[in-house]
Amino acid sequence: MIDYNRVSTEADASPRVSFGKRKAALVLIDIACYVVAYLLNIALVYMSDSMMRFSAERYGINAMICLLFLMGGRALFSVYRNVWRYPNIRAYLTIVLSDAIFGLGALLLTRFLPSKWDANIGFAQTFLVVTLFNLSTLVNRFCYQLLHQNRNAGDGASRKENDRHKIAVAIVGAGQAGTKLAEELIYNASSHYRPICFVDRDKGKIGAKICGLKVYGDDESVISKLMELSVQEVFLALPNVTSEEAAQLYHFYRQTGCKVKLYDFPLKDAGNGTSKRQLRDIHIEDLLFRNSLVLGDEASNAFYQGKTILVTGGGGSIGSELCRQIAKCRPACLVILDIYENNAYAIQQELIRKYGDELNLAVEIASVRDEVRLEAIFKAYRPHVIFHAAAHKHVPLMEHSACEAVKNNVMGTYYTANMAEKYSAEKFILISTDKAVNPTNVMGASKRMCEMVVQCREDSQTSFAAVRFGNVLGSNGSVIPLFRDQIEKGGPITITDKRIIRYFMTIPEAACLVMQAGSMAKSGELFVLNMGKPVRILDLAENMIKLAGLTPYVDVDIVEIGLRPGEKLYEELLIKSETLSETENSLIFIEKDTPYTRTEVEKKLEILQQAVAATESTLNGRKIKRAMKVVVPTYRDPEEVNKEFEESEEKKLSEDSEHENPAMLVGVGAGAH
Repeated sequence: MIDYNRVSTEADASPRVSFGKRKAALVLIDIACYVVAYLLNIALVYMSDSMMRFSAERYGINAMICLLFLMGGRALFSVYRNVWRYPNIRAYLTIVLSDAIFGLGALLLTRFLPSKWDANIGFAQTFLVVTLFNLSTLVNRFCYQLLHQNRNAGDGASRKENDRHKIAVAIVGAGQAGTKLAEELIYNASSHYRPICFVDRDKGKIGAKICGLKVYGDDESVISKLMELSVQEVFLALPNVTSEEAAQLYHFYRQTGCKVKLYDFPLKDAGNGTSKRQLRDIHIEDLLFRNSLVLGDEASNAFYQGKTILVTGGGGSIGSELCRQIAKCRPACLVILDIYENNAYAIQQELIRKYGDELNLAVEIASVRDEVRLEAIFKAYRPHVIFHAAAHKHVPLMEHSACEAVKNNVMGTYYTANMAEKYSAEKFILISTDKAVNPTNVMGASKRMCEMVVQCREDSQTSFAAVRFGNVLGSNGSVIPLFRDQIEKGGPITITDKRIIRYFMTIPEAACLVMQAGSMAKSGELFVLNMGKPVRILDLAENMIKLAGLTPYVDVDIVEIGLRPGEKLYEELLIKSETLSETENSLIFIEKDTPYTRTEVEKKLEILQQAVAATESTLNGRKIKRAMKVVVPTYRDPEEVNKEFEESEEKKLSEDSEHENPAMLVGVGAGAH
């Protein structure tokens, strides 16, 4: 990814002067401009009326009053805090507004001064002085800007020589974002790119020139035109582009054979205003079958302000994103708990770099299976809110190590929930999964058991809740990092079954959902998210190959290797109207589920603990699986569920999604974007 903020700074080869010296120089230049403007005014008056009576004293007093007013106004309007090396319309308007207001103030003062201090030279002359002063200031700022840009771009000969070695690009979008990008590329000597033209659908711009670049229309002929111009890359600089539009644009401009990139916010910060646009590659997350969901709001974020928040599994994919989101809410203390010190250290250092001493941050290395260690942590910090993200989540590994799934997922949740109650936490939020719905594997069954542990505590002073969502794009151990690695190595991409479908969401979406559900939680709720329509994993693999500029089954093959132990072809639909109630957020629902009592849950835990005691000295997990089927009545064999795949509602939804959004699967022509 190219960070143009960094590149622009490095590109300024001229020696830097301090802010104070630069400010003093600007003040002196403006005073000089004022003196010239005033003398020019006197000369113009004499030329128009040679018989004019001249009073050096009156003009001298007037000149000083106007100068003090105008320079004082610019100081109050912070004109000298602006950096003039770059285009800044707001800064130019500030100068005009300041001079207009304080020029009028100077005129009024000189008109009403006592006669012995007469400094009134008339409205016309004062207006002329202010106007000349204002214009001369704007001109010198503009000239400085041009000199700076030309110096960075080099002289004519060197610029042409450099351009020969730069990558020719077309910018799609001739609006504010596209214009800004073009200026950065044109005037940045360190840039590796040379803009050739714009492409836009605005008829008022087509055929015109912006930044010296011609604007072409976005019809079918533009593809041949870009190829004729020998464009090598296409940059999409469009505000608020949806995932569907990004997919259509990507496939349309890929017809040129060029690499297509986005001038957009980083994925993790998209749309939240915390970062600036950057030029980056298009990721599969940009081409989701639906738009990213924006779940966070000021009310839910305010709930966490001033509280001590504990995140178990805080170094993991979801846990670390939760820590990032919580840090923005200005908590009294953020406690990261994780057993894997490398991940915990990574998120700790990231937050320290970003917030420094502004964030009260603590990191504790511990296992949620260790009651003694957990109690020490809860006793020391007494957290108000606990996000419980610590868990083993890998389905095939937990099928093989079923005993560890019970000890870490089930008992770890039980111990942490007990500590939350003992130390009077306000809320405890469990991170669950769609695999807990009619589970077909030990991991899913263990998470369903975790939900029972949470839901049975309706009588607690602590508010307990669980949040279910589907697969998270880009998380540790998910398919996208695996597919990306396989593509980089030349393939093949391995998928267990070409029929498999899954629900997906991005990591920021998951974290926002959890935080908002946490602020809404009252007692024992099971929150679920409307995740849109399921995605075929085969489509995901094919599109990732295309994003890499390769052809599926030609450059990179896709191989079916068979379902893994405990794996089913589809995760069952989370959103079923007959079992859900709505919340204030139209995308978040509460599952209508009758919870087990504490006594019933304790008996289930006893059955699991007995199975663990009988199993942990061996590598055989059969007793654990039998015990799981006893304590989780909805636990089914994957073979039984997979037989129902062809008639499932989920399969029909995935097929509808493919028909509704074919841009994800094939190239599209003109008019689609």
